Amino acid sequence: MVAEEKGTISIHTENIFPIIKKFLYSDHDIFLRELVSNAVDASQKLKRLAAIGEFTGEMGELLVKVSFDKEQKTITISDNGIGMTADEIKKYINQIAFSGASEFLEKYKDKASDGQQQIIGHFGLGFYSAFMVASTVEIITKSYREGSQAARWTCDGSTQYEITEAERQERGTDIILHIAEDSEEFLDKWRLSGILTKYCKFLPVQVELEGEKINNTQPLWTKSPSELKDEDYIAFYKELYPTAADPLFWIHLNVDYPFNLTGVLYFPKVDNNFEVNRDKIQLYSRQVFITDEVKDVVPEFLMLLHGVIDSPDIPLNVSRSFLQADSNVKKINAHITKKVADKLAEIFNNDRKGFEEKWDSINVFVKYGIISDDKFFERAKPFALLKNTESKLFTLDEYKEHTKANQTDKTEQLVWLYSNDAQKQSSYIQAATKRSFDVLLFDHIIDSHYIAFLERHLEKTAFKRVDADLADKLIDKDVSIASVLSDTEKETVKEIFNKNIGGEGVALSVESLSPDDLPVTITLPEFMRRMKEMYATNSMGNMFGAMPDSKNVTVNANHPLIGKILAESNEATKTKLIRHAYDLALLSQNELKGQALAEFIERSVSLLN
Repeated sequence: MVAEEKGTISIHTENIFPIIKKFLYSDHDIFLRELVSNAVDASQKLKRLAAIGEFTGEMGELLVKVSFDKEQKTITISDNGIGMTADEIKKYINQIAFSGASEFLEKYKDKASDGQQQIIGHFGLGFYSAFMVASTVEIITKSYREGSQAARWTCDGSTQYEITEAERQERGTDIILHIAEDSEEFLDKWRLSGILTKYCKFLPVQVELEGEKINNTQPLWTKSPSELKDEDYIAFYKELYPTAADPLFWIHLNVDYPFNLTGVLYFPKVDNNFEVNRDKIQLYSRQVFITDEVKDVVPEFLMLLHGVIDSPDIPLNVSRSFLQADSNVKKINAHITKKVADKLAEIFNNDRKGFEEKWDSINVFVKYGIISDDKFFERAKPFALLKNTESKLFTLDEYKEHTKANQTDKTEQLVWLYSNDAQKQSSYIQAATKRSFDVLLFDHIIDSHYIAFLERHLEKTAFKRVDADLADKLIDKDVSIASVLSDTEKETVKEIFNKNIGGEGVALSVESLSPDDLPVTITLPEFMRRMKEMYATNSMGNMFGAMPDSKNVTVNANHPLIGKILAESNEATKTKLIRHAYDLALLSQNELKGQALAEFIERSVSLLN
């Protein structure tokens, strides 16, 4: 029998301290981010107190200084902010996970101001990151309160500490790190500069390293869009990405309800390779760099964008290095999607010509968004453009009107033809345009998926690649062409062609086509071709790529050459003509290469003699 008992779980500081020191942060260089952020908080708290009248002294220029001494093996982070008394050191430093920032915000929550929003700290653990690189840490500090005595706190990384009186004339705090032997790499100006540039480049209080200014305290996203010009946005883009080409346009985010979100997202010029660089959007929290892995905050299809997002409402783990799942993340994600759609619609409505000029660069965003987000598709319908082989652009509704008269089949289904390689499929495009069919251009790696999406979502609309069938069969209007050959002659033609070019993967037929069409036409079955295209971009591509191509070979019974072949009595000449007609079909598909192409050229010369 177990007696019922209630109690309090015991946490031993000596056990948790090594975990905080060694395992809380994934990268040791984060110690500098945390200590500089604390110094900025100390400065921001002083601003806050001055704003509400609780500090009436001379504030002066608030500044965070980072310095190092290679001989003494020390790194010092100094500020002239709020400072601490000895009692506050005991309260904020000696109590692990007690956040002075959180207590400050709670104390002054009824006197909210912009300054309050700039307090960075939250967990009360950042200070202890110092012990990842330091064998001993000193704090020399003096409170802003009149008559305060300066105090010194020292700790060697154990649970033992010492507090004594110190000499310091001005308010503020010095954190002195006595660098451990295994961390002496940080006693280097370029190393420290790199860390500060990465994490502290846009902190709201000036930061200096050895007297050199590190940060821009008022980055563009903290300003109102009304006070900014195009050149300001471009200059900031160059500050973020010095070697990049100018962006196409940008979206300034500025939301304060139901969450706080600021930032600027840029649309860069994207090439046709669709190489998604997923480290181009930087996430900040109150101007402190957190991460460039933003896949949960930014929709997948917008990972090609560049820029900055800053939100104190994005939940971070205790080390402030990674995002955590939260309803706010989903809301922010949805808001960014809507803002992007609104911006694209605005440009399209106000400057369609300019929008069309940008289409080649932005269509991948729009198509990817449409495929991955049904809500974005609904918003994008008015500005999702289709481009034909003559480089004319249409909205979905405009193209429906453009093609319905001539490209509606016998079942009242609209058939949209397309090419994924206008040069390779030139002869098929010409055959289609001779029949007054329009041909779209879909030559991006994403387009096979985009076409499949549109077929599922557009009513009574089908897509066919222009070389997927004979021109007269691409859009079945139930119209037949009379044959100049009898049924017996057709069978004879089929036999002699099968004898010369038939084999595995070749499905041969003899059809009555226009005399203007090629004597022999090769098409790839639509289903197999689509499967090969759809899976070319994922792991199943090899499965379909290993399957032999199945070709539909159609002999044009009404072409004069076929009649000539049928009448030819010399078997060698007949074989040569059949092979030549078939090679012409291969050539039109850009599939005649190597030895076969050399033989075709040699045969062409002999036929001309």
